[in-house]
Amino acid sequence: MKGRERAELRAEAHHLDPTVHIGQHGLTPTLISSLDDALRTRELVKIKLGKQDELKPKDVANSLALATNAAVIQVIGRTATLFRENPDIEKKHGQLPPWRR
Repeated sequence: MKGRERAELRAEAHHLDPTVHIGQHGLTPTLISSLDDALRTRELVKIKLGKQDELKPKDVANSLALATNAAVIQVIGRTATLFRENPDIEKKHGQLPPWRR
C-alpha cells in the first residue's frame, strides 16, 4: 500500500467509532472472527484495545493484521485501524465507501 493511499484511509478513519473492542480476554478466536466479519463488510475498521499492560498496541495490531490478512493503517494510543479490501463489494463512482454506509 502506498503512502498516499494510507494517508487517505487515515483521514477516512478519523471520523469512525471503534467497531471492535479488545477486552480482558485478549486475542481470542471469537474476537478474530468478529474482526474478520467487520473487515469483510466494512473494509476499514477501528479497534479499541483494552488496558493490557503486557502487550504493546503496535504488536497487537500487527498480530490482528496477520490473523485477518489486513493492513495496519495506523496505531494511535490504544486505538488501531485496519484495512482489508473486499473485491465482492460492488463499488461505483460517486457511491459512499462501505465504512461510511
